[in-house]
Amino acid sequence: MTFSQHLRSLTQPIWEAQLRHPFVVGLGNGTLPEKKFKFYILQDGRFLGDLARVFAISAKKAPDADSAIRFAKLVEETLIVERALHENYGKRWNLSPRQMAQVPMAPTNYAYTRHMLHVAESGTALDATVVALPCAWIYCVVGRHLLRKGMPGKSHPYRDWLMLYASPEFAAVGRWMRMKVDAWAKSVTDSERDRLEQAFLISSRYEWMFWEMAWNEESWPV
Repeated sequence: MTFSQHLRSLTQPIWEAQLRHPFVVGLGNGTLPEKKFKFYILQDGRFLGDLARVFAISAKKAPDADSAIRFAKLVEETLIVERALHENYGKRWNLSPRQMAQVPMAPTNYAYTRHMLHVAESGTALDATVVALPCAWIYCVVGRHLLRKGMPGKSHPYRDWLMLYASPEFAAVGRWMRMKVDAWAKSVTDSERDRLEQAFLISSRYEWMFWEMAWNEESWPV
């Protein structure tokens, strides 16, 4: 078993719970209320900005030039490809990119991104890759799970989202990150291994909480 496979085995119940979450189920069959999807898209747009920062940190800390170049490319892809999807939805709601960027982060979104940034800034390139891996890997799993019975029809309200995250191009991102994790983790100590497991576990929990946040349209209580 590779280290990335080990990490997934530790968090498998959390990942399975995501596939049953009402937000994810509604996203797949098209019954998700648009209001909840809009909340999600606006929050996810904010999330992507900090995810790009994590990739930028990874590029800076990468132990080899090829990895640094690939992480830098991920910064670009996150800000251009994924953000373009969000901005296209924003146009439906008459929201400019600037307006979308000014939406306040919900508590869970803020906490998740602070977790990722802290791990990335205080650790190695391996730490930064591990803490961001659940996002890339889980979205691929969710996208492919929701399209397991075939492609969505053109009238599906969330077709563009499903097509992006079930695409081979997006799957390639997670696959490359897992390859890096498996290669770099071969020489870790027991204490480093424990730290990486904890970072991956917390990110996986936050992934479930992100769906829950959007489903409940979470706001700050005070």
